[in-house]
Amino acid sequence: MQFDSIADFFNMGGYAFYVWLAYGVTFSSLSILIIVSAKRKKKVLTEISKKMVREERLKNNRSNKS
Repeated sequence: MQFDSIADFFNMGGYAFYVWLAYGVTFSSLSILIIVSAKRKKKVLTEISKKMVREERLKNNRSNKS
């Protein structure tokens, strides 16, 4: 589809509301997904780090008791 002007492009042949709404919902959903995934990754890595420190501390305590 070829548009004569930038206004025709943004109007999308009378379907602008639906087209731009679809783009908005898509990009919003993807942005939220990326942000939530990054936060969860950070949380998991922090939990793993804490667990490793705890296990090392327990290992050192066991070896000191022996």
